Amino acid sequence: MEELFGIIHEDADLLVINKPAGLVCHPSKNGPMSSLIGRVRLYLGAGSRPHLVNRLDRETSGVILAAKADGVARELRRLWESREVAKEYLAIVHGRVRSEHGMIDAPLGRDESSRVAIKDCVRADGLPSQTEYFLGRAFARSVPGAETRPSEFSLLRVRPRTGRKHQIRIHLAHIGHPLVGDKIYGGDEDLYLSLVEGRLNEEQKRTLILPYHALHARSVRFEWRGRRVEFICEPEKWFTEFLKPTAEDRR
Repeated sequence: MEELFGIIHEDADLLVINKPAGLVCHPSKNGPMSSLIGRVRLYLGAGSRPHLVNRLDRETSGVILAAKADGVARELRRLWESREVAKEYLAIVHGRVRSEHGMIDAPLGRDESSRVAIKDCVRADGLPSQTEYFLGRAFARSVPGAETRPSEFSLLRVRPRTGRKHQIRIHLAHIGHPLVGDKIYGGDEDLYLSLVEGRLNEEQKRTLILPYHALHARSVRFEWRGRRVEFICEPEKWFTEFLKPTAEDRR
């Protein structure tokens, strides 16, 4: 049987999960294994009433909290809504980020010119949105289609100060450094349309470089019931392997 998920922590109130990339959070018509909440119900067994406290995009991996009871879910959701939770992500982006640290302050709203219904964008009349980032390191990799010389990338630690839809992805693309593998905000939204319509071809996959967009929710930290709580998990192999230099990169 396929592994349900990686467990970071479990107690009487909480199940903390390292969500795999490519898995939706919300219920699906394709059976319990096709969504994170379905897998949580399988794990906890008949009669369980779990609630996902936070959610991540389908392709984003990382920390998700599942409350085992209604009251616990309400407590934790109040913390999330009051912005008392510190979240940190790891992101691999295109290009060499020049500054060691930055704050992206750009309002977000619906992208009315896009063919992708769920796409948002930076717009003057949007909701206030802030994303802080720190440069981990810049590096070069040989990738398909750029064989003459390695392409440049950067590993960032990202701390969203607000929680808008697709915020990190939009903000990083806005400063000229989209996520590697991002099918909506990477510059060619037909990649996303091809995916959902089942026509993504091998050439398009090579263009994306990675199978999923390179964003991982590494940690959450908050005060709860009089104590400091922190949950941390590391990215999947496809993410970490891309960070390792190859023989061609060393030439």
